[in-house]
Amino acid sequence: MKSLRLLAVGKLKTPFWQQAAAHYLERLRHTWRVTETLVRDGDAALPPARRNADEGARLLAALGPADIVVCMDERGKAYTSREFAALLDRLTENATAAPCFVIGGAYGLDDAVLRRATLRVCLGPMTFPHEMARVVLLEQLYRADCILRGSPYHH
Repeated sequence: MKSLRLLAVGKLKTPFWQQAAAHYLERLRHTWRVTETLVRDGDAALPPARRNADEGARLLAALGPADIVVCMDERGKAYTSREFAALLDRLTENATAAPCFVIGGAYGLDDAVLRRATLRVCLGPMTFPHEMARVVLLEQLYRADCILRGSPYHH
């Protein structure tokens, strides 16, 4: 069973985002070993740059040496679902390393985290709330899995 990891800032607070994320995680776990690691949100009273730096430090501390760091970033490369599936397939070829998809908090990812990235991926040209971005990423990971398995989910 291939592995992948989701590393994100903060818990999903809104019930419908929690339910949607749980739905796709459950589906993914039928064929993937998925690890979800959450780091604490930055202090909302801090200026955004300081908050981002604090969250970034926690994200960097949570990364492991076997992680292939894929940062979700608005300035990253956009993929079609089929291209994303092919990317996921390539990222999981190595049995000693696994992709780690990193999602920042309300203000995105600190530059230190982006510099650690092997790859930056954009979910699209529009900006999403970070809770929605997490669900969209999980759905696209599930869709990629279906494409790779030849499942009719993606048509």
